[in-house]
Amino acid sequence: MTGNLAQALAESDHGTLRSPEHAPTCTGLSSEELELIASHAMTRTFQKGAVIVSEGDEALALYVIVGGRVKVYTSTDEGKEIILRLLEPGEYFGELTLLDGATRSASVMATEPCTLLVLPKNKFADCWLSCPQLYLRLVKDLSTRVRQLTEDLKRVGSMDVYQRLRRLLLELATPHNETLVVAQRFTQQDLANRICASREMVSRIFRDLVAGGYITLDRRQIVINKKLPEKW
Repeated sequence: MTGNLAQALAESDHGTLRSPEHAPTCTGLSSEELELIASHAMTRTFQKGAVIVSEGDEALALYVIVGGRVKVYTSTDEGKEIILRLLEPGEYFGELTLLDGATRSASVMATEPCTLLVLPKNKFADCWLSCPQLYLRLVKDLSTRVRQLTEDLKRVGSMDVYQRLRRLLLELATPHNETLVVAQRFTQQDLANRICASREMVSRIFRDLVAGGYITLDRRQIVINKKLPEKW
């Protein structure tokens, strides 16, 4: 695994560029960092729908995604799911609780079959002690996420449901020929959970966007045919 890890990630069909308007702020680990972690980690596979970590659990490992996708989510007291992040190959999760010693702040579920590198807690310090830039990378990425969260909260406070949905679709989309494509088909409830809206409202917006020729829906993807209107 270690010798071909960086190549496998580079050749992954999920490794496409996002829409330039919403490029990711954290680009994942470098090939050297991935190889270091792989040399200390075990490889595990998870089926679609498997809960990899649960909110409130003790932190036992750092996870690096080699193949597949996961969602990071939390739940309100009323049981409503809120999706916080969607992660792809080369990205990682579980580092926060290893750094601060607290319990897991969110749950993580495989949204498709996944292959993960699992770095046990007792090997975590060995890695960053032998590679200080890895520790700096983790701290820098955490700082970036906090900054991004602050900006997201500012934007969400000034956006209506349509504007939040529009922003999310552009964030998830990748260029394909003359269109943008959300290659992973989310349910309307998934999207509603991500933007803190009702499924009924998302459904109404989608109907209007389809009728206007802005998007095309099928069972596997969402195609953005032309620039989405600024307002609904």
